[in-house]
Amino acid sequence: MPPVLLLADSDIATVLDPDTCIEAVEEAFRAGGAGVSQPSAVMAVALAEGVVHVKAAALAPEHGVFVAKVNANFPGNPSRHGAPTIQGLVVVLDASSGAPLAVLESGALTRLRTAAATAVAARHLARRDAAVATIIGCGVQAEAQLEFLHRARPLARAMAFDTRADASQDFAARLTERLGIGVNPVGDFHEACRMSDIIITCTTAREPFLEAEDIPAGAFVAAVGADNPDKRELGPGIFRGAVTFVTDVTPQCAEIGELHHALADGVLTLDGVHAELGEIVAGAKPGRRREDERIVFDSTGTGIQDAAAAGAVCERARTLGLGSWFSFRS
Repeated sequence: MPPVLLLADSDIATVLDPDTCIEAVEEAFRAGGAGVSQPSAVMAVALAEGVVHVKAAALAPEHGVFVAKVNANFPGNPSRHGAPTIQGLVVVLDASSGAPLAVLESGALTRLRTAAATAVAARHLARRDAAVATIIGCGVQAEAQLEFLHRARPLARAMAFDTRADASQDFAARLTERLGIGVNPVGDFHEACRMSDIIITCTTAREPFLEAEDIPAGAFVAAVGADNPDKRELGPGIFRGAVTFVTDVTPQCAEIGELHHALADGVLTLDGVHAELGEIVAGAKPGRRREDERIVFDSTGTGIQDAAAAGAVCERARTLGLGSWFSFRS
């Protein structure tokens, strides 16, 4: 067994810049939509204080890696233990031999690949002239979401809402300086959404808060928060109206995403799903078809995104000499 490359979150942040991550994730979606990558597998185990997700996938044969991520989501960690809500590891194997190649910290990778998926979706589903965005939920994920979105669809301004006013104010100040655009904290997300071309929800909500009347004609919505059956951000009225619904992976969204709730409420059927994002990226199905089309993207996070991002990280880290090496056979 060859030595294994160990990469910390700081190593990942160093090598996985927005453009690199977006391109890697877009190519993975394209491969999935064209049917040339292995389907992702997912498993969730509920524990007393949180949930552990396992997601696994292999990239297209020419990339030659299999990736499995074990992510623990424990909402009480910050207050009880002073630890992050999300912790875990990513294991990278050689797809031709099964040899372990690398072990990565999962939090940074998850944050960045999730933001990249929104950026890819915005490239294909948001209007080309989209210039105003509202982001709801100003946690760690939100920073990457807005930064990556701005790379895919350059914004003129953005608005930020959080149930904690200080969080939205701090977020707005940081992102204004980082992106060089006006990012303003708002106290009423309903009004902000109605003035927006792009809406991103990245919360831990368990009750829906975004309604059909919040989404103006022509808007693109990325619903990022729902990654287990108990989480929910979108009201059922959204699906009763004229909305085009796109998933990252439809079977997974039907189990843990916004689609899960829409099916349970009887306001959408599987036949009502327009496409998976990979099918649109690969050109198998159309993306935006009208300027006034309302489009919702259900982003639950997939193993193929992890595989794409981890593959890019390992390649660049080796080139730059980052990380450390560990042998399991001394």
